[in-house]
Formats: sequence, C-alpha cells, structure tokens
Amino acid sequence: MPRIRLDIAYDGTHFRGWARQPGLRTIQGTIEGALERIIGSPVPLTVAGRTDAGVHATGQVAHADLDDEQWARATQRRRDVPNPGDPVVPLARRITGVLGQYADVAVTRTSTAPEGFDARFSATWRRYAYRIADSVTGYDPLERLRTTTVRADLEVDAMHEAAQRLIGLHDFAAYCKPRPEATTIRTLLEYDWHRDEHGILIANVRADAFCHSMVRALVGACVAAGEGRLAPEHLVAIRDARIRTSEFKVLAARGLTLTEVGYPADELQAARAEQTRKRRGVDD
Repeated sequence: MPRIRLDIAYDGTHFRGWARQPGLRTIQGTIEGALERIIGSPVPLTVAGRTDAGVHATGQVAHADLDDEQWARATQRRRDVPNPGDPVVPLARRITGVLGQYADVAVTRTSTAPEGFDARFSATWRRYAYRIADSVTGYDPLERLRTTTVRADLEVDAMHEAAQRLIGLHDFAAYCKPRPEATTIRTLLEYDWHRDEHGILIANVRADAFCHSMVRALVGACVAAGEGRLAPEHLVAIRDARIRTSEFKVLAARGLTLTEVGYPADELQAARAEQTRKRRGVDD
C-alpha cells in the first residue's frame, strides 16, 4: 500500500488535542474528515506526537496508508495544475480547500513517504518551543493564544542554567504524568532559554521523545528557578528523586508549540522504526 507523509500546522486553542474522540473536535478527526471527503473512504492517520488539548504545532508530521483506489483519488490531477513530479503533492492544496481559507489547522505539505517511513517510530527527536510573557514583557492581546502570562519578573539566566543541568539521559518520572507500563526514561538533547527581540521568554526543548506533560513540567520548574523559589541544583535533585512534587506548577498548554520532528536519512527510516518499536513498544 502506498504511504503518504503529511506535514501539519495548527492552532490548538479550540481543539481537544490530536487524538480522535467521539463527539469532540480534534485535529486528527478534522484532517481525517477532510481526507475522507476528498478520497471517498476513511483514511486513518498515524502521528509523530499526540499533542494535548490547547497545544499548537508548526511542524507536526503524520502518515497514512492508501489502497489502490484511494491512491487514484488522492493523486487525481487537474488540468490547470502543473505536474509536480510527486503525484501526491497537490493533495495538500485540496485538503486546504476542504478545511477552508481561515482554518485553524492546515496540511502544509503532502509527499510520498520513503520506503519504511513511519511518522511515529522513524522519528529520532521532537522539538518544542514554549513562550512566556512576564512582567518585564507585558501583555500583548494579539499573542494571548500562544503565549502564557506569568506575573513575575523572571530571571532568564537562572532559568537557562537550570535547564542546562537537566540535559541528558535520565528518568524524568518527576516531570511526567505516569502512564501504566510506560517508561519515563528519556534523553533530553537540548533545553535552553532566551528572550526574543520583543522580550518574550522562549524555551527550546528537544528530546528523543517526551512523556505526557513533560515539557510543560520542565518549563514550570524553570519558571520557579526564574522566580528565585528553586535553585538550579534543586531541579536536578527533584529529577533524581523521580517523585512528582508540588514545588512547581505544570504550565498551561497555550504556550507550547511542536515545532519540528527529526528523521534519519531515507535509507535508514525502516531500521529506525524497527529499533524504536523494540525499545519502546507502544509507548511514545
């Protein structure tokens, strides 16, 4: 069966997360509904990372398998559209047409997936950004849907130092909502903080994979460091204790955006997917 890759962006404000849920508006349900209208039959999606309610994305990735009839419909050409080389490329524009001109979700690109590609299991890392407006920055109503407000004067250097100390292969149980039979061991590859040109505090967080609510917990811990309530070394002690604590808040979803998913070279995709399945099973 041909497999297609979909690159996706969305404003998560009015969605109940990625995963399809009966009676609720979700990103998966919305895109699958658009695909079904175009192709004429259900097309289930597999996603790189199942984001929670309110979380945004600029670099989400999913894949779908199509049978021969679905492939024919998905690659049906219009005479006024130039031949793109990859016959599935125009599908992104068709999906946009179904979703509407000002939709809060968009399929930015569609392409034929490389041999062995799996949006979830072939991924080698995910990158998130988190945006905070503190008392230094002030409140901008035009940014309210993607920026969390913290009513404090945050010390970015302390936040950055704390973040740097958390990098590496560790058990992040203290910074996750545990799920039955799911590992909380992750490799945190990058974690840093800076202020952008407008003074907004931006966290860059990259890991091989993330536990449930892990990024928002890591951000909340660094905010506590920025407020002077927790020392950077205390965040390390919390991590190493592997016990959930009330010493910091898990921050709101609105400030969080999935910005990028990393994959190996095309010829390594199948091997990576098999390796990940063996190591993590069904866990993200």
